[in-house]
Amino acid sequence: MASSLEDGPPNPSFAIRGNNNPVFSRSISTKERPRHDAGLCLPVPPRLSAAAAPLDFQLPTPPPQPPSMLFKPPATDDQGGEIKEAPESYRCLSSSVLKKDGQILCVAASNGLVYTGAHSNVVRIWKLPEFAEFGQLKTKACMVLALQVSSDKVYAAYADSKIRVWRRTWEGVVRHIRIATMPTAASFVRTYIATAARDRSPNKHLGPISSLAINAADDILYSASLDKTVKVWRISDFTCVETIQAHSEPVNAVALAEDGVLYTASDDATIRVWRRNFCSGARPHSLTVTLPTKYSPVKTLALTSDGGVLYGGCTDGYVHYWLKSWFSGQQQYGGALAGHTHAVMCLSTAANFVVSGSADATSRVWFRGVDGLHTCIAVLEGHRSPVRCVAAFPLRFSDEIGDESCTLCTGSLDGVLKVWRVRNTAVSQVKEAAAALSQNPHFQNNAFTLSSGV
Repeated sequence: MASSLEDGPPNPSFAIRGNNNPVFSRSISTKERPRHDAGLCLPVPPRLSAAAAPLDFQLPTPPPQPPSMLFKPPATDDQGGEIKEAPESYRCLSSSVLKKDGQILCVAASNGLVYTGAHSNVVRIWKLPEFAEFGQLKTKACMVLALQVSSDKVYAAYADSKIRVWRRTWEGVVRHIRIATMPTAASFVRTYIATAARDRSPNKHLGPISSLAINAADDILYSASLDKTVKVWRISDFTCVETIQAHSEPVNAVALAEDGVLYTASDDATIRVWRRNFCSGARPHSLTVTLPTKYSPVKTLALTSDGGVLYGGCTDGYVHYWLKSWFSGQQQYGGALAGHTHAVMCLSTAANFVVSGSADATSRVWFRGVDGLHTCIAVLEGHRSPVRCVAAFPLRFSDEIGDESCTLCTGSLDGVLKVWRVRNTAVSQVKEAAAALSQNPHFQNNAFTLSSGV
């Protein structure tokens, strides 16, 4: 079902592929768009990319960029006049330099707590809104590659291809208790005995884990890996119940919709859609459709809260998106968001906001309007290295309009974690003007006279 990729260039993954510590070089799109066109939704963008180099965790200082990447031309209107940006569209609330931890590789947020994983063996916990360090989760294993948080558990995937699990308790104070390491020895023995020899597959990933996703309703945890597979874990006993041979190349990301539909993204330049059939025996997940992105490996995925829009960040610098048809349930290509000059490495959504982090050391915030069009409302600059992870959430620090503002955390390979506050000033100003107008006595009298005359 997947499209032919024989003509495409090789595109290795960003993640580690050995112990030789290769140097990370950023993939630059060969079809760079002007920065002032970044807010446009392009219907059919070019999707050519240079080969992406492996992700190195010993990143040197990046060389200075050419002026075309450092200078942002001012936006102009139809008459050629300069359009001034709305003030206070975003601000950096706080930042923390974690040089001892090394490069920040993953971030997750839940219930006012932010969890960050880095090159070290420590998962740091931060409390919002004060952004103060709240605690640490330590193990003997190093390099936290992926994090996922549910209502009562924290899952952390490490470079040894194992997943550590902590239980969160809320009795007076928040506590984290280590409860399991997946796969467990007992689950490995049970699986080996219960499975026929011809159907046996490794109970543990053979490569680094790149992404995690939780289906709490069905008691399932998904883990994607560079070994080209996705494993399905039963949370109740931490047992691997299925291994999905997902792609022909490393799997970089996995995302899960509320209806149980599973999305996987790979270096083979495709996104695959899987459905779970409870009557299919030992392999309940079946492939339903393959969404091609031509020659652009997909590094990250994100879904809107209702599952209506799927976003995929690619090495060509574009964020491609697909719209779900509510009648047929099929994914239809909607377009691409342009603006990044290097590979898109992470994505996150909150309400109508879409946040993308890139190897160009910037993050872009997009707002999806009621008409489905996306507008870039902020370009967050401040990191000195690629933005590796981002988490957006609707936590508010003041009494502001909820859908027009969001809070987000960005983690970079420069070892810096930043917290940002982004507000869609255009929508907010319209609502504030309408509210002020409705409170104007002159407007109220005219409206009353008009209604009386009618």
